Amino acid sequence: MASLTDITHLILDMDGVLYRGNRPMPRLAEFFAFLRERSIPFTLVTNNGTRTPQERVVQLAGMGVRLSPSEILVSGKAAARFLRREFPAGSRVHVFGTPALRKALAEEGFTLADEDVRAVVAGLDFEITFDKIRRAVRLIRSGARFIATNMDPNLPTEGEWLPGTGAMIAMLTVASEVEPTVIGKPEPIMYELAIAQMGACPKTTAAVGDRVATDIVGGKRASLTTICVLSGASDRSEAEAAGADFIFDDIGHLLDGWRFALSARGPA
Repeated sequence: MASLTDITHLILDMDGVLYRGNRPMPRLAEFFAFLRERSIPFTLVTNNGTRTPQERVVQLAGMGVRLSPSEILVSGKAAARFLRREFPAGSRVHVFGTPALRKALAEEGFTLADEDVRAVVAGLDFEITFDKIRRAVRLIRSGARFIATNMDPNLPTEGEWLPGTGAMIAMLTVASEVEPTVIGKPEPIMYELAIAQMGACPKTTAAVGDRVATDIVGGKRASLTTICVLSGASDRSEAEAAGADFIFDDIGHLLDGWRFALSARGPA
């Protein structure tokens, strides 16, 4: 049976776990101080690729948490790393998505192009047009590899639920008649990249999330210990039905449970 005392590395979801909108969760800074004190490496993993890792660093700094961009993996960056394993640097790729996605692929050494490309990498596009759709579909139907950053159907904001990446990928899939390779949660690829980034082992790595359909299902697919917090999307009944290894109200209660488990174990 999984034990909190066996965890040596952590993969953390962000929205709904660390904060909600622009409000940090209670005891957020204390939770990260505990991880630093215990020398527990972690990676913040999110399907939301609308911001770069550096922009996420700035966001969390405003909540009292100091991080490095290397401790954050967004779906666009994960897609770029995955593609770098498939194609050499300098390969031409087409981007259907935000400036953050374009930057992620450029940083991995790809040449961004609209013709004669080896892959189409698609994410959320806030400035979608018919011409963009037509171009991406034409390239995919011509043989370019179709990569989707994630399949989230919607994007929660403080005011409303916006159409998400998955809605746009569905449109490209129907029009091209080609199924994409999906990178983001709950696919194992995202977790495998995070584990490799930390030099971790799945057996002693835990995934913490608030959304059962992505965080908990994805963690299980990657053979990780799963921890569901009830501060975001899913409730206790959903977490129990999915077989989450641990369920806590929020990261503050996770912190208390972790400390209690360590004290009960005694000196290492």
